[in-house]
Amino acid sequence: MSDTPAVRAVAAAGIDHEVVTIGPVRSLAEAAAAQNVEVRDIVKTIVVRRGPDDYLFVLVPGGRVISWPKLRTLLGVSRLSMPDAATAKDATGYERGTITPFGATTAWPVVADELITGRRISLGGGAHGTGITLGADDAITALAATVADVTDPEPDR
Repeated sequence: MSDTPAVRAVAAAGIDHEVVTIGPVRSLAEAAAAQNVEVRDIVKTIVVRRGPDDYLFVLVPGGRVISWPKLRTLLGVSRLSMPDAATAKDATGYERGTITPFGATTAWPVVADELITGRRISLGGGAHGTGITLGADDAITALAATVADVTDPEPDR
């Protein structure tokens, strides 16, 4: 079992969860298969910059992307951006690919796409190859997340 700030934070919140360790995967589908969940239940945590030293986490289900117009409208702002990897690590304490709101160095606000509600999801566990499977509703409650429609289907490539 991986011992990361994320795993410790989920346990401290009293959330029923499972820590899953997987080897390298080449796709979202492989990650879902390795964790025995559907693609849409692999939830990416995206760090979004609202302004100087002002960030938030957006929980995006697998197969979907942030809808920038929807997110800007929800937040009442005209500009948002994604920080580079070093800035994201400074803001969260986690490297890209391991970011999760749980155990982050700063408890930035969380926006969860409405499609994750009522499901069992897998979030990043704070280390490469580590996932935390838990109830989305438990995560939303523990993180005091705002739930809204903020994603669109991933475009076909």
